Amino acid sequence: MSYFTNKVVVITGGSEGIGKALVDIFLQMGAKVATCGRNFDKLYQLQSVYSGKPLLIHTADVSKEQDCHQFIEMVVKSFGTIDILINNAGVSMRALVSDVELDTLRKVMDINFWGTVYCTKFALPYITQNKGTVVGVSSIAGYRGLPGRSGYSASKYAVNGWLEALRTELLHSGTNIMWVCPGYTKSNIRNVALNKHGKSQMDTPMREADLMSAEDCAAHIVKGIEKRKRSLIMTFTGKRTVFMNKFWPSLTDRLVHKFFFKNGELV
Repeated sequence: MSYFTNKVVVITGGSEGIGKALVDIFLQMGAKVATCGRNFDKLYQLQSVYSGKPLLIHTADVSKEQDCHQFIEMVVKSFGTIDILINNAGVSMRALVSDVELDTLRKVMDINFWGTVYCTKFALPYITQNKGTVVGVSSIAGYRGLPGRSGYSASKYAVNGWLEALRTELLHSGTNIMWVCPGYTKSNIRNVALNKHGKSQMDTPMREADLMSAEDCAAHIVKGIEKRKRSLIMTFTGKRTVFMNKFWPSLTDRLVHKFFFKNGELV
């Protein structure tokens, strides 16, 4: 029997990428899993794969408060409670501040930050009652602002700060709050990263073959939850970036600029 047997685990954005890998691993470990996403066809396909397993799917846009409320209510109605919430749903962007439309920045913030706030707020009474765990899937961009990803960085800084405040409020409650920062991971997030007009770019500057797999990332998150970690930075590059930005910020500015601009063009 695993630590997660019969635990009720809620995962936003579970139809692909890291979210789907988390759904897979928690079901294998005996948990009851609920997930949401905007694409019903992908969710239905996921449910078909796990026919007969305790998997609840729900179509929801986490940027909408009412969708989040309905999703959490459905989970509680179906499973009775919530032990673990993983705020995984998110969107990225690639556009310079001078070019990006303000609505694009709002969209990124609504999904990444407000989606985390809404789901956590509605699930929190059940999680605190069970002395469970809230997780935010964040990014190194929440520790170090990245050029061309200003809205994404802002949203992840906001997630980290909000969860840190919540963790401190609940310090003596037995509830664990954790934020995790994967490295670049094989997923669809870069293909659907928003351009300056808020539309999916449908391409990626990264070599997907060189990136961490979603399954490896999910395994790190699961282990962090079991060990009730505070935060988790998954890669050496990420740890090095956070360390250097703390002690040598001007040098880090130059190194980050060099990484993200090739021949004067943003990548």
